[in-house]
Amino acid sequence: MPVKSFVPYTPSRRFMTVVDYSVLTKKEPEKSLLLPKKRTGGRNNFGRITVRHRGGGHKKLLRIVDFRREKHGVPAKVVSIEYDPNRTAFIALLQYVDGEKRYILAPEGLRVGETVVSGPGVELKVGNHLPLKEIPEGMEIHNLELYPGRGGQLVRAAGTAAVILSKEGKYAYVQLPSGEVRMILQTCYATIGRVSNVDHENVILGKAGRSRWLGRRPTVRGVVMNPCDHPLGGGEGRSKGGRPPVSPWGLPAKGKKTRKKNKPSDRFIVKRRR
Repeated sequence: MPVKSFVPYTPSRRFMTVVDYSVLTKKEPEKSLLLPKKRTGGRNNFGRITVRHRGGGHKKLLRIVDFRREKHGVPAKVVSIEYDPNRTAFIALLQYVDGEKRYILAPEGLRVGETVVSGPGVELKVGNHLPLKEIPEGMEIHNLELYPGRGGQLVRAAGTAAVILSKEGKYAYVQLPSGEVRMILQTCYATIGRVSNVDHENVILGKAGRSRWLGRRPTVRGVVMNPCDHPLGGGEGRSKGGRPPVSPWGLPAKGKKTRKKNKPSDRFIVKRRR
């Protein structure tokens, strides 16, 4: 899927690019699978900002996406490929033979009219959902479960895919998009294929306003602030800060490891992502 550029009739158009949405087949979402989405603006229930640089943005409705795919053995036809404002990947609308409709993450290459199915013993085909023990080594997968029955939690962003490296005992060794190799139970389910919208990483916003549409507010660097506002602030003339990068509250930033030591899940990580 190519990325479209523009004739630079304004300065902001010169570098702006957008994904070619010609692959999408339907503009209006399925009304029965929509929920209202409350915007918090990065504030908690006390009204205090807990996540900075959030606010504004276009209104969105939540699409109910089925990450569990628990209707085993029931074939479903792909009705449409749609845009989802709440995620980077596209979503596919399925209609099961019993009439029920559900959204799933659309894999790259899935087309309208194709049939997908989930459950043990199904065909090894893009869009099908089956346990790791039945997926051969070296095959790309996404929407990967971390615990059996909980639903896909890993590998859900646009263009990502994991690979099964090997199997030993009751575990499969899976290489995640970050490079981390992790042991995952072979009874966990995953969907075959790579997540759609592969060119998302190549998109250039091109102007500040487009970032505001996404609900991202401006970010001010600490080194340009006053000493009372940030530990890196102050100095006569321009300065480099004079200390390692820190947050406004003095906590180390940019590179310090934040994962807890002796976390119970450490024993499942074979190789770190770094």
